[in-house]
Amino acid sequence: MKKLNLLLLAFLAVMGVTFQSCDDDDGYSLGDVAVDWATVNVKGAHVYDFTGDRWGQIWPATTDYFWYSPIDGQRVILYFNPLYDNYPEGYDCSVKVLSIKEILTKPIEELTAENEEEFGNDPVDIFEDNMWISGGYLNIIFNQNMPSKMKHLVSLVKNTTIMPVQDGYIHLEYRYNTYADTTGYWRNGAVSFNLNSLEITSETKGIKVKINSAKNGEKEVSFDLKETPSPVGLSQMDFSQTSNPQPPS
Repeated sequence: MKKLNLLLLAFLAVMGVTFQSCDDDDGYSLGDVAVDWATVNVKGAHVYDFTGDRWGQIWPATTDYFWYSPIDGQRVILYFNPLYDNYPEGYDCSVKVLSIKEILTKPIEELTAENEEEFGNDPVDIFEDNMWISGGYLNIIFNQNMPSKMKHLVSLVKNTTIMPVQDGYIHLEYRYNTYADTTGYWRNGAVSFNLNSLEITSETKGIKVKINSAKNGEKEVSFDLKETPSPVGLSQMDFSQTSNPQPPS
């Protein structure tokens, strides 16, 4: 836990650091390397753009990631060169895409008496600062004890087995199932949960998420409905070896 905290502090310390690149052969004058958490929008065959949590509507004018196969609604960490010349109407910027890291993207699911065991409730290693709402998603960075064979399952659920609390908040639970398969080898993991299925009204105060913390036991983390751009430092974390959990059967 302390080690992960120190890593996060180190990553956050580079928030102000920029990386310069030379002019590209295609004639664009390329500036700083930027990073944003974003959502992929598929427009047609081999045509797509991004909605960035910080940068807004992003048009990929050119790319170094030509083999990318976009999935509509997929959350990603996008690395790019901003291009400060012409871009199509309706966009906030055009960019040269340098790299795309896909983030596990899931809907909110319904927990019932029949499927509760499958969702599990194993202790999780998450810091509150690593949970935030942006882009219409609840984004979570977690520290995962990697499996040897069975992919772990992470879920955000509505628990239908209990009476909902009438306090103006939408109550959800973050569930984790290791399937009793851990190796002691820890890696960073990330997931974005789509919040568009929630019935939010003018009376809704916010969202409360219950987690079974490995350090503090069961606790609730509260969020108002104001979106918070993703911490830039977290974008530097490596999620390449995170297992992609399977949905419950």
